[in-house]
Amino acid sequence: MQTAPTSVAEVEEKLTEIRAKRGYLLPHHGLLAVATPSLLNAYDAMYSELTLRDGVLTLHEKEVIWLIILVATGEAIATHHIDRLRRAGGGEAEVEAALALAAWADGADRHRFVEAHWAAHLDGFEAVGSYRAGLAALMERYPVEPWVAEVGLAAAHQCHRRWAWVGEHLTGAYDAGAAEPAIAEGLALAMFPGGVPNFVDACEIWKDLILAGTVAASPPFAAWARMTGQGGFDEAAGITSGPA
Repeated sequence: MQTAPTSVAEVEEKLTEIRAKRGYLLPHHGLLAVATPSLLNAYDAMYSELTLRDGVLTLHEKEVIWLIILVATGEAIATHHIDRLRRAGGGEAEVEAALALAAWADGADRHRFVEAHWAAHLDGFEAVGSYRAGLAALMERYPVEPWVAEVGLAAAHQCHRRWAWVGEHLTGAYDAGAAEPAIAEGLALAMFPGGVPNFVDACEIWKDLILAGTVAASPPFAAWARMTGQGGFDEAAGITSGPA
């Protein structure tokens, strides 16, 4: 465990390191450096793994998904992701795509509203079909791989707890040929702006899709879904029965 710095020089040295690595500083970097450097190191290691390196997702794919999430959550301070997108070979077309996709996600429940309240007055209206038709038309305009859009939209809906739509886009990601580790990495990006609890619940949605046979999971992911005892403390304490 690292001890907190005791001099101005030590603080400045650490923040200089962070600026050199990332190219910028944010206020929480300095606060953690002063208050709890061990936590800063753990945070930086996780953020670096998610963001700064090619993983399952390429840096270009990752930054497109990041931008969908950031528009969806209104993260104005995160403009460094635009620079990273450019460094990864992207440009304003992908930014426009992220804006359009995040905005489309925000309107998803309007389709459910019409289905619930107006469908009797319309000829065969169905919410998911209407949403999908509009999304398909939107996607024709932008240079984003369909599976990348599906993962990004699942992550955007995750941030706002729109669980039915998370499930819809997880299924869509499989249908579009997304690799399961790429889906997982895309959802994990939303932990920072969208919250870890929402990521936890999205994982539960995914697990249930596998168990229901809605998506054709690979053996490792199927084994994860079948594993019992994933209901958290209440299940472990016998307060609830946990997931079936």
